[in-house]
Amino acid sequence: MSASTSCDKEDREWHTFLASSLVTFAGGFVLIGATRLCTFIFCTKKLFCSRGKTSLISASEQKLHVKHLHPEIGWLTEAKDWAGGLISGQTTTGRILVGLVFLLSIASMIIYLIDASSSTSVETCLPWSSSTTQQVDLAFNVFFMIYFFIRFVAASDKLWFWIELFSFVDYFTIPPSFVAIYLDRNWLGLRFLRALRLMSIPDILTYLNIIKTSTLIRFVQLVVSFVSLWLTAAGFLHLLENSGDPFFKFNNPHKLTYWECLYFLLVTMSTVGFGDIYAETVLGRTFVVIFIMIFIGLFASFVPEIADIVGKRQRYGGSYKKERGKRHVVVCGHITYDTVSNFLKDFLHEDREDVDVGIVFLHKGLPGLEFEGLLKRHFIQVDYFWGSVMNANDLERVKVHQADACLVLANKYCSDPDQEDAANIMRVISIKNFHADIKVIVQLLQYHNKAYLLNIPSWDWKRGDDAVCIAELKLGFIAQSCLAPGFSTLMANLFTMRSFNQTSKLTQWQSDYMRGTGMEVYTEYLSNAFTSLTFPEAAELCFTKLKLLLLAIELRQDDARESSLAINPGPKVKIEPATQGFFMADSAEEVKRAFYYCKNCHEDIEDIKLIKKCKCKPLDQVLRKIFAELQNKESNATSNEAAKSSSIKLINDLQTSNSESIQGKATNLTHLIPKFKVINDFLESPTFRQTPILKEKEEPEDDIKFDSTGMFHWCPDRPLNDTLLVKTCQDRDQQVWGSQKEYETQFSLSLRSAADEGYGETKFGLNLANYEPTGQCLFHWNLLERIG
Repeated sequence: MSASTSCDKEDREWHTFLASSLVTFAGGFVLIGATRLCTFIFCTKKLFCSRGKTSLISASEQKLHVKHLHPEIGWLTEAKDWAGGLISGQTTTGRILVGLVFLLSIASMIIYLIDASSSTSVETCLPWSSSTTQQVDLAFNVFFMIYFFIRFVAASDKLWFWIELFSFVDYFTIPPSFVAIYLDRNWLGLRFLRALRLMSIPDILTYLNIIKTSTLIRFVQLVVSFVSLWLTAAGFLHLLENSGDPFFKFNNPHKLTYWECLYFLLVTMSTVGFGDIYAETVLGRTFVVIFIMIFIGLFASFVPEIADIVGKRQRYGGSYKKERGKRHVVVCGHITYDTVSNFLKDFLHEDREDVDVGIVFLHKGLPGLEFEGLLKRHFIQVDYFWGSVMNANDLERVKVHQADACLVLANKYCSDPDQEDAANIMRVISIKNFHADIKVIVQLLQYHNKAYLLNIPSWDWKRGDDAVCIAELKLGFIAQSCLAPGFSTLMANLFTMRSFNQTSKLTQWQSDYMRGTGMEVYTEYLSNAFTSLTFPEAAELCFTKLKLLLLAIELRQDDARESSLAINPGPKVKIEPATQGFFMADSAEEVKRAFYYCKNCHEDIEDIKLIKKCKCKPLDQVLRKIFAELQNKESNATSNEAAKSSSIKLINDLQTSNSESIQGKATNLTHLIPKFKVINDFLESPTFRQTPILKEKEEPEDDIKFDSTGMFHWCPDRPLNDTLLVKTCQDRDQQVWGSQKEYETQFSLSLRSAADEGYGETKFGLNLANYEPTGQCLFHWNLLERIG
């Protein structure tokens, strides 16, 4: 197209093109309004007339009468349903049609850009038959017109449909293409409005399941809205500047290309305004003033939100990249600076030596500046992801199905403990629904809420799933202190990660006490040198030669698949190969001495630092033998082929590993879980409370009664009146407590735990409270009577 095809200023037909669009809009609006008015008058008149004849019309006639009152009955309703299904994104045809409309709209916009770039004239006298772009654009507009009528038929509210945004796009683009054939000329006009079709991109991508998350949908909406409005405004400025002012008879056109208009508006809305390009026409300057007032606000709101979404997605979005051979745990729930700081301080303590376990935090909130600083200090082992455990996509991002465990932290200072427990239980359900085999450790605040976890089908205590009740731990410490004064202080010091540094400022007793607070409980396999030794002999050897305190060992019975914890079992128990011991030591490195100790190489060594791995027969061969025997016994006991195959696989895996790798797998089981898990295992495990090996003689099974968990003594029912005491009664060796009623049961259960006492050795307990012969008092006694 050449400049010679431009029409004369006196021979402009722009008003004809514009009138065709306005007449189309006004005519349709008037027609729809008149139809609605006639329908309203007709229906009101019929309804008014029918009220006087209601008593004279039979039921069947009333049904026919009501049927005639509805305007859309029969083929109209069928046509509406057909059209709705045709353009709906829920059907394949609708998705294809919506996508095709979008692609043709973009193609029509490209044709407009070609016409706008080839000449600065907005109206040309090029014949329609000689213009390829006009012919292609007409074909597109015919398709758009058919799609417009389909949308019109499917619309529930015709009047509202007539004034929506995409309808205006069709008014100002379809009729001018037909007028161009009659006038045999081309007017750029408002064809740039096709750029507004970009706003349908989020819907199309949602139909195709390309974008699913609300954040991504919002991001796409912001970007396409900004771009489409920018392109549309540039087209409008291009039309005004190149046309000139009508009240000056179009004698002052300002020749600007469409791309120059894009550049000018961008620097204008960003408040830069270099001044190299500016509007000269009155209408153009008026439009720029309005544009600045509107688009500066949009620019100031859209760009920061887009930047925030992009920054948030880049920093705390994406997926966790799991390295081969490296384990990781997922931590969720109440994630704050304080909880994460305390967790990392214990989990990554230097006494644990090398903890090659990644920690992944998943939370729906963004970390603050202080929190970010904490994450940066531990960036090698800690990753933070923005998301929620209630969303399966977020669980997939953090690789929950590949994690060793998932920890759910609770807010210990919340105002409603039951609500906090309910939220954490829902998190556990979501995690278990995503991956049933994941080991979950959850913090709960109230003891009675632990029962709800048993309703989860995939919850299995044997797999390692555990619930740590904070209130139960506190009351358990208090109750055990009644039996052994100082127990709570000892356990608190024992399970708190601290490092002891010798200093001359402390007295001797303070130094001894602080050294004790620096001790923790660690686990390690005993070397072959401990085989056949009794527990006292092994404990003496550890204390004198290795400077370690052996507290307990793990026992495996021949007829039992599960192991039991034996605390100071006495001389009747001998150490077997591959026995795991529980030590009190200052660090994990010190406990390795028990694994490396060799009688041939280290018996005469006085410096314990020289006890390291020797060249004697490694322990891993013994471990392979023991594990193979255990697997064979289990396979024979269950006659399960699957168990046999897994046993063979385990033996083969162990044969290919060296003693160093086996030692790494065996070292410090507490490395994978925080300190509250270790405390909970010690306080709640039935083997801790009742160790049969400690008994000199077996008690009759009928005389010992425990509850279903094996943790608490069970007593016959006692009426409340039989337990009331008068002032003259005096008792010794009893515990007296007074507490809120909701804590009485938890405290009593902890006090009545099996612990190290037999069924007949439990202490007498006295609850000091106001006697209220009411239903509430009897209700609380019903909870206590079987442990009383």
